[in-house]
Amino acid sequence: MTDSILRVYNGEAAPLSEVPALPVDSFRELVIERLGHGDILSALFARPFGDKFRLYAVLCDAAREQLGIAAAEIGKIYPSITADCPCAHWFEREIHEQYGIMPFGHPWLKPIRFEPSRVGGKTGQIGVTDFFSMHGAEVHEVAVGPVHAGVIEPGHFRFQCHGETVYHLEISLGYQHRGVERAVELGPDARTIHYMQTLAGDTSIGHSTAYCSVLEALSGAQVPPAADSIRAVAAELERMANHTGDLGALAGDIGFLPTQNYCGRIRGDILNLTALICGNRFGRNLLTPGGVRFDLDADRRKTLLTRLDDVEKDLESAISIFFGASSALARLEGVGGLSAETARLIGLVGPAARACGLSRDVRVRLPYSAYRFDSLPVSTFHTGDCFARAYVRKLEIEQSIGFIRRQLKSPIGGGFVKAPGVLAPDSLAVALTEGWRGEICHVAATNREGRFAFYKVVDPSFHNWFGLAQVLRGQQISDFPLCNKSFNLSYCGHDL
Repeated sequence: MTDSILRVYNGEAAPLSEVPALPVDSFRELVIERLGHGDILSALFARPFGDKFRLYAVLCDAAREQLGIAAAEIGKIYPSITADCPCAHWFEREIHEQYGIMPFGHPWLKPIRFEPSRVGGKTGQIGVTDFFSMHGAEVHEVAVGPVHAGVIEPGHFRFQCHGETVYHLEISLGYQHRGVERAVELGPDARTIHYMQTLAGDTSIGHSTAYCSVLEALSGAQVPPAADSIRAVAAELERMANHTGDLGALAGDIGFLPTQNYCGRIRGDILNLTALICGNRFGRNLLTPGGVRFDLDADRRKTLLTRLDDVEKDLESAISIFFGASSALARLEGVGGLSAETARLIGLVGPAARACGLSRDVRVRLPYSAYRFDSLPVSTFHTGDCFARAYVRKLEIEQSIGFIRRQLKSPIGGGFVKAPGVLAPDSLAVALTEGWRGEICHVAATNREGRFAFYKVVDPSFHNWFGLAQVLRGQQISDFPLCNKSFNLSYCGHDL
């Protein structure tokens, strides 16, 4: 069965015709078998194929440090994978929403974004769906959003409660669906890189790196090692800035104001380090297919190292008082816990998965860019609760500082950009990167003219929103802000 799969390395292209098209039962059996062996379902999506559809699966095989790609031709109905692999349930809901394809046997088939149908079917009204409900004495329902009290993105949360205890949280998104995947079809063009930089506004480097990687794979471009190093430095700065902001926000949610205030200011200092490289605090316009737009001379490297020393000193002070305060730890420990087995079943990625003890980190599992030559240890913890998700962030900040320092102290020559050529026709490329929220997957396929026939993006939030719903079960409803912040998922990254 495993011979019926195309194996490629991370960021490698292959002729589209080499993706094996299996009978749907064999395809289903293959996906279930590979997930049972520890693979991660990085992407599962459908595309029109003549008068039928073609179902694609991208599996991350860490043991081989490769990606497995398989396909199946289907009609309007096929046997659902979700019953055997719960991590497929969000993907299959998306397929049903986009094309009206029925995954027969799916237990929870309803829209996830209320996206206009791609085949002319009816479009649902955002937020109007068949929500779960409970009935009984002292049972009540709490609805929150889509407009929230803070400056955050829109999303609707519906809690089923008995007293103060949450029995189930249902999350309804889709309030800002932008149709990005369809907008970039028949590209790339001058707009495409700008779409990629803003797929999730706080993950410009993570998504840009994945986009550039698929273009470089399809064109056969070789990225200069100096550019790989600068990309990785920017990615770790992005990780540090967001993890620092999250630790400050977690401190604020439990009223621990010193760390909240310090981290807010330090996050700005880290963003300014990115601005020192490219003139933009979020790293936009830093990456370009074939390399980066800005080199780092000796003076700028020296300035970055000096400022990084200051940031490290300030972070040590702000974070140590947080993790050294028993009152803070008491509020985090045991809140919003998730077992490693549940995290594996529902397909968690990123720090949320690592906080459950799962060693899921693309930088190590399928190393790319500068991570091939300067590997980072995977930071994990075992309790799966809010404390673990905070503690993993602390560990990753420390690892990022060391990595950035090593890269800046070892400058690499040989140019920083090499423009790619035309894209190979009728080909497919997959690139995985480790964004600060977790695994980012980009899949691009070209037509016979070498233009994008389709482009698929899976943001880590797509994998993890259901994890947030799971950790609320059995919690006090007042714990929701803390649990929500400990995941800090992206609404716009989900609503592509």
